[in-house]
Amino acid sequence: MGLVYFLAAVILLLLGYAIYSRVAAKIFGIDATRVTSVMTKADGVDYVPLKPYKIFFIQLLNIAGLGPVFGPILGALYGPAALLWVVFGSIFAGAVHDFLAGSMSLRYGGASYPDIIGRNLGKYVRWFLLLFTIWFMVLVGAVFVNGPAALLAFKTNQLIQNTHVAQSILDCVTDSFLAQFCCNAQGQIDLVKIFVIFFSIIIFCYYFLATILPIDTIIAKIYPLFAILLIFMAVSLFIALLVNPNYHILPNVKLEDFFTNLHPNHLPLWPLIFVTIACGAISGFHATQSPMMARCMRSETQARSMFYGTMIAEGLIALIWVTVGLSFYNGDTQALLQAGKPPVVVSQASEGLLGGVLGGTLVFLGVVILPISTGDTAFRTGRLIMADILQLNQNKIANRILVALPVFALGIYFAVGDFSAIWMAFGWTNQTLACVTLWACSVFLKRRKRCFWIALIPACFMTSVCSTYFCYDKQFPLNLSLPLATIIGIAFTICILILFFLRASKMPNAEEARY
Repeated sequence: MGLVYFLAAVILLLLGYAIYSRVAAKIFGIDATRVTSVMTKADGVDYVPLKPYKIFFIQLLNIAGLGPVFGPILGALYGPAALLWVVFGSIFAGAVHDFLAGSMSLRYGGASYPDIIGRNLGKYVRWFLLLFTIWFMVLVGAVFVNGPAALLAFKTNQLIQNTHVAQSILDCVTDSFLAQFCCNAQGQIDLVKIFVIFFSIIIFCYYFLATILPIDTIIAKIYPLFAILLIFMAVSLFIALLVNPNYHILPNVKLEDFFTNLHPNHLPLWPLIFVTIACGAISGFHATQSPMMARCMRSETQARSMFYGTMIAEGLIALIWVTVGLSFYNGDTQALLQAGKPPVVVSQASEGLLGGVLGGTLVFLGVVILPISTGDTAFRTGRLIMADILQLNQNKIANRILVALPVFALGIYFAVGDFSAIWMAFGWTNQTLACVTLWACSVFLKRRKRCFWIALIPACFMTSVCSTYFCYDKQFPLNLSLPLATIIGIAFTICILILFFLRASKMPNAEEARY
């Protein structure tokens, strides 16, 4: 029955794209006759017409990275209920969120995320999000320097440990100013730290080039290949799981398990799973990335496949990783928990199902390349938003460098500073951005007398999730009981809903309204 449940989930996702995406497109009012920004603002840098398949793969990698891998693995700890959230979250929340945000950017001439929100929620929200989104993009970029650099450093150290090469590097660093940055707790030079600094510099240099060069110079050439790697990792693991007689798809899963919390530590399903699985169901980060591709699209009719479709594709990848997490450990969530952090699960499952060479290679490439593919577009988005703030034309490379320098200075500061406490709240911050986006989409549709419920219902649901999570989770100051946190979360959502009905109709109704 496990395979039947999985196939049913896949069919639901595909039906969601085939049916609900058309409903969303009709409600939005996709217009094939409209001229897009790439036709009027083509600059050879950011506004560059790209082939649809390239846009699709770039958008998929922009919004995915390791999100539909690590999040679903953690979500699998709750049991098969994670599959339900991936399916229905993707169809009715995440894909709608991505489609409406991306289509609004198209309609607004390739406007950046804060501009999209500000046109619908007001200038004060816009200015707050301008600063907040830059901070968020830089934080994401910095984190996705440390992870790949640490893995590359660990692997390199393994290869040259106890060789004359290692000793030569230690000798060179000991006599240089770098020594103070490369010491361990005992005050000795740490070879791994040396490599972390080395690879961090290389990754930052790549990020800088990807940020300032035209989008078709690096990103449009290599992102399709990386997206194929992401898909290949997931599909090959599922096929290996299917044909290996030692494993079964979703073993011993019964229908009632989909509505049962199986977390071994008894963490509550509500609201934690809806924050744990973000990119595989709904993620505010996606809306910040969509304008990048909106500036490369020749027609509004592409929005359905490029925004709604890519979220469904990410949902399919997340679906596979939830299934792998449950199936590789024979449905035992306790064993999944004991396996360790998601990278360990990815490594064990890949090498166990595909063999040490192929599986290990896939893990290494995936865990290095996929985070980097998120970091570079995060910094590029930061540059675009900074350029909007400064109203600085990006045709000249000198202007792009001028805007990128402060963004990267902040990124380097985050990369070497202590921001672990801030990063722990990333999941909540990410989903809160999604709430803001959905409320802005609801206003956009209501102002135009369209069926705004398509955005309003997921907006209310996610607002309840995020406000309950903020009141309940111990990383935040309130740390209330779950029943009280839920009551406050629902009450807060009702207040926002009342404010929406009182104010949304009074917003300007001009198609291109500014402030």
